[in-house]
Amino acid sequence: MISRIDLRGDALPEGGALRDLLPRAEFDVEAALDKVRPICEDVHHRGDAALIEYAEKFDGVTLEHVRVPAKAIAEALEQLDPEVGAALEESIRRARIVHREQRRETHTTQVVPGGTVTEKWVPVERVGLYAPGGRSVYPSSVIMNAVPAQEAGVESIALASPPQKEFGGLPHPTILAACALLGVDEVYAVGGATAVAMFAYGTESCAPANMVTGPGNIWVAAAKRYFTGRIGIDAEAGPTEIAVLADATADPAHVAADLISQAEHDPLAAAVLVTDSPELADAVERELEPQIAATKHVEGRIVPALSGRQSAIVLVDDIEDGLRVVDAYGAEHLEVQTADAAAVAERVRNAGAIFVGPWAPVSLGDYCAGSNHVLPTGGCACHSSGLSVQSFLRGIHIVDYTREALADVTHHVVTLAEAEDLPAHGAALKARFGWKVPDGK
Repeated sequence: MISRIDLRGDALPEGGALRDLLPRAEFDVEAALDKVRPICEDVHHRGDAALIEYAEKFDGVTLEHVRVPAKAIAEALEQLDPEVGAALEESIRRARIVHREQRRETHTTQVVPGGTVTEKWVPVERVGLYAPGGRSVYPSSVIMNAVPAQEAGVESIALASPPQKEFGGLPHPTILAACALLGVDEVYAVGGATAVAMFAYGTESCAPANMVTGPGNIWVAAAKRYFTGRIGIDAEAGPTEIAVLADATADPAHVAADLISQAEHDPLAAAVLVTDSPELADAVERELEPQIAATKHVEGRIVPALSGRQSAIVLVDDIEDGLRVVDAYGAEHLEVQTADAAAVAERVRNAGAIFVGPWAPVSLGDYCAGSNHVLPTGGCACHSSGLSVQSFLRGIHIVDYTREALADVTHHVVTLAEAEDLPAHGAALKARFGWKVPDGK
């Protein structure tokens, strides 16, 4: 079912050549952009009317209004299964513990006597959050987006999630209940690219946002690309992925279960095992069949995901080479199941989140570790981070110099301005000192 890539024997190639050997899902955002562009512009020009029309076209529902009534949000919480409610509350509690510690404080540095630079952190004013609602419903994504925004101090938070035909055109009730638990009361029954366009341009019902975050399908990713520059985005989320770096000490039943858990998201989900143990590779393959037979979403998601080009067992000579492979891959989720897993994990450079040892599976991070599960995909972990409080903060430098401190450095500024053939830059300082350059010290 799952293919093998054998990288043993020869020296591993460097950089891009190694990345090209590794499995990856096809995800052509640029092609999707051509289809998304006219939809976004239609929302720009027709506002709510376009949103309502696309809800009927794409979601099969007829809406009168796109904003979810407060009563529907309250009723969703009232009708929520108590066990699900308790689990969501615990997920929120743990996420707040972690994200509250991420908030940066204003800091002032004295560069010279009389000259300071202060960096203050200011939250984005308004954020639009997106919670998917296609193949699966993700109240956990509501938590992972809302908690860091709230802990950053964002004052205005709105959320969009696709309307569901079986729930009368409202988003899934568990999504609404999660919003209620988080105190997010501005919710829209809008999905896909139209939700991103609504937040980017604003409509009669929804004020424009400064930033849009949250996972979604290729249409959401394409819309984010289209609006980059007009609004801030977290990332162009691609298909979800797990990589497991494991040696002979790993339990094959655990590894197989974790690969399957990621594959059940989507037919394009990637599940990659990197190991120096052919025996473990064989044992994991033997474990896959009975575990898959005992679960759901087999033909529609798990089998195509595990048998697709994006998934593989990668054999390497040793864990040292395994580290090079997982760094080249840059997984959204990386599990390290090796002897001395903590020490091995410490050496990883490129991963959205790292899960150490047999008792920290990716599923824990999806819900209740306290970490954030909105993470970079498609190898972007080599340059990008997952969603955090920092995602919603802007650092602003405040420069405060006295006359004496400016006089002391003016000759350097004038020299550099003239070296760059920008004499007016230097003149802006000389004008303050009677057009003479003060003596530098």
